[in-house]
Amino acid sequence: MNKVILMGRLTRDPEVRYSQGATQTAVARFSIAVDRRFKREGDPEADFFNCTAFGKQAEFVERYLHKGIKIVVCGRVQNDNYTNKEGQMVYSVRIMVDEIEFAESKNASGGNAYGGNSYGGNAGGFSGNGGGFNNGGYQGGSSAPAPSGAGDGFMNIPDGIDEELPFN
Repeated sequence: MNKVILMGRLTRDPEVRYSQGATQTAVARFSIAVDRRFKREGDPEADFFNCTAFGKQAEFVERYLHKGIKIVVCGRVQNDNYTNKEGQMVYSVRIMVDEIEFAESKNASGGNAYGGNSYGGNAGGFSGNGGGFNNGGYQGGSSAPAPSGAGDGFMNIPDGIDEELPFN
């Protein structure tokens, strides 16, 4: 199994190109800085990962991501080894992105993030139809109860609600 989940901030604006040929496919390249939880004296505070996304994910990256935004990427690790001009083998890895999610709110990112949460091809998230909160895809629904007066961030749940649950 080859699966990786990383949360970090984009270190630069993504670079997006389109392949040549009958079906032009978007290819997005970007890098993220992932903070290290535990570090020894003198060690770097973050690890940097190069990422590549294709197709709808790449178009999503081009449209909504920018330097500094905090995201979560899910994908697989791929070796990018090559021999340089001096004949030395250079070892590196690249994250081939399958899913992308925002890791902070639109307000926390300075208002430049998309109003939804994620984009993940066939694995959930947006379906790539331009839906989502800001494009008319979300039309409301039932509103959540207001937070309790104590300001603890939790909503009030009425007594007896568990009697209505079908799996009691």
